[in-house]
Amino acid sequence: MPKQPNGKTKARDCKDPDGNVVGCPKCTNNNIRKDGWAYWKNNRKRQRYYCPECGSKTIVPRIVELNQFSVEELDVGEMDIEDIIKYREKRYKKKYEAHKNKKLINIKINVHGPVGICHFGDPHVDDDGTDIAEIYSLCDLINDTDGMFAGNLGDVQNNWVGRLQALHGQQSTTAKESWALTEHFLEKLPWLYLIAGNHDVWSGDGDPLDFIMRGKQSVYQQHGARMNLQFPNGKAIRINARHQFKGNSMWNTAHAISRAVQTGWRDHILTAGHTHVSGYQVLKDPASGLISHAIQVASFKNMDSYADKLGLDDKNIFNAPVTVIDPQYEDSDNRLITLFFNPYEAAEYLTYKRKKYKKI
Repeated sequence: MPKQPNGKTKARDCKDPDGNVVGCPKCTNNNIRKDGWAYWKNNRKRQRYYCPECGSKTIVPRIVELNQFSVEELDVGEMDIEDIIKYREKRYKKKYEAHKNKKLINIKINVHGPVGICHFGDPHVDDDGTDIAEIYSLCDLINDTDGMFAGNLGDVQNNWVGRLQALHGQQSTTAKESWALTEHFLEKLPWLYLIAGNHDVWSGDGDPLDFIMRGKQSVYQQHGARMNLQFPNGKAIRINARHQFKGNSMWNTAHAISRAVQTGWRDHILTAGHTHVSGYQVLKDPASGLISHAIQVASFKNMDSYADKLGLDDKNIFNAPVTVIDPQYEDSDNRLITLFFNPYEAAEYLTYKRKKYKKI
C-alpha cells in the first residue's frame, strides 16, 4: 500500500462494481470496506459496505470519484438463477423417470412356446486373437433357428483409446476397420440386448454403439440391464445381464454372479462377461422356490498376450451359452430353463422343443 507523508499506510480506495470510488453516505469517511452481501427473496443480491468510523452499513454508498470510463453491460447469454433452478428441477424429474424405468425393462415376447437366448461373451471382433469365423458362424446359426434370440455382454471391439491407442500397432486391424467390423457384426442379428463393456464405454459421451443401435427394437445399456421377458401365456422371466458383477474368487469363476443372487437379486438368469473365463452355478431361493442360473461367459478372444503375461490359466469352456426357456413351467421347475454350453446342441434341442410344442 502507498505511504502517507506521516509514514502511515494509506488505505486502498473502496470501489463499487462499476469501478467508482465510494465512501460512507452518513459521515465524511472515505475509508469504508466491503461487508458481504444483502439478499432479496428473489435471490438477487447487492454488495454491502461497512464504515469503521460511524459503524453504519449500507448498500448505497456515497460516490467519491467516478470511474474514468464505463462499459455497456452486455447480455452474457446465461439464464438467471430462477430459470436455472426450474430447468434443473425439470431435468432431474426427467432423468429420475428414465432411471426408474431402466431398473426393470419390459420386453414383450411375441413368439409362442419355447425360445432360446444365445449370450455372446466378449467378442473383441477386431483382435487378432479372436476367432471371427466362429462369431459369424453363430450369427448364421441364430438367424436360421426358429425361436433363437441373441444377447451381447459387451466389449464388442478393443477400442484402444487415450494412452492405449498405441496398442492399435499390435493388431493388424486399423481403428477404422475395427468400427466397420463392429457395425457389420451388430447388424447381423436382431439383438434382444446389447451391453456396453468397459472397452466400449471408453469412447465417452459420443457413444458409437448408441448410434449404431439407434432405432432398433433392442435393449442397449452401458454396464448392465435388467429385463423382464413377458411371454404370450403370461409367464415372466427376468434376466439380469451385466458386463461384470461385483466380486471375485480364485476358487469359483461364477462367484460374482452367484453372490449377486445370494445378496438379493431374485432373477431367473444372471449373466456376465469381462473376465474371459467360464463358470456356471444354479441356486434356489428357499423362500419362493425360484431357481436362478448364474452364468459367467468367456470371450471369443482365444489368444491373449495380456493373459500370457500375467500367467492366467485357460478357463474358457464356453463363450456363447444358450438358455432355452420353456414358459409353460413354474419358477421352481428345473425344466423352465435349460442351459447349453454348446449353441449348436442348443439349436437342435430348441428345434425339437418347438416342433413338439406346435403339435400340441
